Amino acid sequence: MPVKKRPVSPRQKMINLMYVVLMAMLALNVSSDVLNGFSLVDKSLQTTTRNASQTNLAIYEDFEEQYQANPKKVKEWYDKAQTVRKMSDTLFNLAEELKELIVRQSDGRDGRVDSIVNREDLEAATSVMLAPGTGRGRELYESINSYRERIVAMVTDSAQRRIISSNLSTELPSNIRTLGKNWQEYMFESMPTAAAVTLLTKLQSDVRYAEGEVLHGLAANIGVKDVRVNELNAYVIPSSQTVVQGGKFTAQILMAAVDTTNRPTIYIGGQAIKSDRGIYETVCSRTGDFTLKGYIEMLNAQGEQVRRDFEQKYTVVAPSATVSADLMNVLYAGYDNPMSVSVPGVSASQLQVSMTGGSLTPHGEGKYIAKPTQVGGEAVITVAARTEGRVQEMGKFTFRVRKLPDPTAYIAYDDGQGGQNRFKGGKLAKRVLLDAGSLGAAVDDGLLNIPFRVVGFETLFYDNMGNAIPEVSQGADFTQRQKNMFRNLSRGKRFFITRIRAIGPDGVERTLDGAMDITVN
Repeated sequence: MPVKKRPVSPRQKMINLMYVVLMAMLALNVSSDVLNGFSLVDKSLQTTTRNASQTNLAIYEDFEEQYQANPKKVKEWYDKAQTVRKMSDTLFNLAEELKELIVRQSDGRDGRVDSIVNREDLEAATSVMLAPGTGRGRELYESINSYRERIVAMVTDSAQRRIISSNLSTELPSNIRTLGKNWQEYMFESMPTAAAVTLLTKLQSDVRYAEGEVLHGLAANIGVKDVRVNELNAYVIPSSQTVVQGGKFTAQILMAAVDTTNRPTIYIGGQAIKSDRGIYETVCSRTGDFTLKGYIEMLNAQGEQVRRDFEQKYTVVAPSATVSADLMNVLYAGYDNPMSVSVPGVSASQLQVSMTGGSLTPHGEGKYIAKPTQVGGEAVITVAARTEGRVQEMGKFTFRVRKLPDPTAYIAYDDGQGGQNRFKGGKLAKRVLLDAGSLGAAVDDGLLNIPFRVVGFETLFYDNMGNAIPEVSQGADFTQRQKNMFRNLSRGKRFFITRIRAIGPDGVERTLDGAMDITVN
């Protein structure tokens, strides 16, 4: 059944006629001089593109030679170069394909890009790039965006990144009325064939330029711009200056090359060090783990600044010596015995200390509190250190556990200068005796200063007939009756404090031997 054509309205005929007239006017406006100018620009761009392609090809060949000579060193950069080559050729070939399609649309199947006949044709580029369903403009737009993002990410120089991004930009000019057109419509709608081909040739030139910039950067990483050297030295770099018995000595042995005529500048903490041989020294005033960080700068053979960061960890330990007296290795049961533990060459933070026969509590850097439990037994302290990623035992130390010695009783009194004295027997001024309020006790032998709590004692006085008069206190304080008897004592009179009971930090109550003999002065 034949399809009946709809009649064309007079209004539609007028619109069609006006479109034909407009196209004719546009064609007349594209003068031959303008079209010749496009052809000249296109040829110039093609020459630039060929030169860039030859330069890039030489770098690819150099990559190939270096990869064959030293695959392990070059592989990373060689693989990146091949990626750049593949994605650059893909976009370049797409632009070449579109140029050929536009020219054939304009000149026919035998049309050639290098000799365009219908250079002023306004329909060919529109048809190839914008035709509904078959137009290639969107494909080109997305390919340029994808290439630009990937290639710019591989450029390290910020100025070059800006240039490449600008060359491959798909943003519409902000100062021109685009009438709602997208990028592909703005670039190719009603564009003469000669102009469309020139735009695509410029894109090819920009691709080769971006490709070359990335290749030069990759080549710099494998030695194309190596620093020149004139002296070779052997160096041994140990992992640690101190090795504990049973541990491993690890060192990296290498050959280092230097240029004695071009010393690098070394920066630590943002400040250049003043040494022409790269020697850095600092006074280590604190112990602990530290990190030396900085960077080195120098000029390479092309006069470009090269920077390399560095980082080195090190440990500062306090000078230490261990002196062991076999007859004095004693810990007191129930008492907080202070201990110091250190291993030369190992920081306190790397130590692991444990104890059997009691508890061991950290109390500061390298300090511990040992509290054994059983009198007459032994407490063993084991010291281990974490070195070279493993825990190594450094030694075991055995201590005999003893009961705290009995304290000595005393009467505390002011020395008149803001201090306090301890009276332990002998002559005592009556005024001092009356001012004293209680009795104290402590182990105070010059080495230990361990306070005890007095829980009771007895005073013993004698009357004129020689009869003993005892008076008992149920605590550390003198009773009122005892104080009254102190007041009645005349000069030269004696009395005794006996049966003193005291409890030490171990919780054990003991009755002290002997008596405190006091003569009133």
